[in-house]
Amino acid sequence: MVSKTYRVKQVAQISGVTVRTLHHYDHIGLLSPHQRSEAAYRLYTDDDLLRLQQILLCREMGLPLERIRQMLDEPGYDRIGALADHRERLEAELEVSHARLRSVDTALAALKGVEDMNAKEIFDGFDPKDHEAEVKERFGDTDAYKEAALRTKRYTAEDWKTIRAENDVLMKRVAEHLAGGSGASSEPVVALAESHRRHIDRWYYPCSREMHAGLAQMYVADERFRASFDKHGDGLAGFLAEAIRTNAARPSGE
Repeated sequence: MVSKTYRVKQVAQISGVTVRTLHHYDHIGLLSPHQRSEAAYRLYTDDDLLRLQQILLCREMGLPLERIRQMLDEPGYDRIGALADHRERLEAELEVSHARLRSVDTALAALKGVEDMNAKEIFDGFDPKDHEAEVKERFGDTDAYKEAALRTKRYTAEDWKTIRAENDVLMKRVAEHLAGGSGASSEPVVALAESHRRHIDRWYYPCSREMHAGLAQMYVADERFRASFDKHGDGLAGFLAEAIRTNAARPSGE
């Protein structure tokens, strides 16, 4: 296959990344085209464009530029494997979007009188009051509990269905890596641990990595919490807890 070459303005037009950003990526060694035209213009190849795509995907995950550069330049870095992991994450997001659409369609049908309200279908077996007494006993005087109580009080049935769908997709992906023999400290699993932290942060209360690590300890130590995770896969609670601790140990900014 013959590789094409592109000038920086062409790459900017194709990718939507500004020329200034491309120059910056070149300056920091993140994306440095090795070819030059006779007039000394930068020439990007198809391989450079594939690297740029991976950079953009990593940026969407919140990874800092230096971490991306180190990761892409590591000896033995599996570009195909990494892209396959990105695809899995996109599929997970798509499943969540489909779940949200289904929940909205269910609500619309009920509101329009097309279908009778089906409480079981709306809540999909999820009871947000599960463990409420225990959680209040443990955390009732904390800011986190108070914030969670304020947020969840406003949530609708559709919100709870979305929360459940997001969590189920996350646990499904973690279980797949557990069953597939991935290490809990591997990049894809740690990325899922970060997604789990953001899920808590988005829906319940501000959750730092340190706080998340504290929760992980409870996930394993408390039999009821451990069982709620392990129903997705035997040993998943401990597996996820280790990934959460690995994520919490990362330097700030990664």
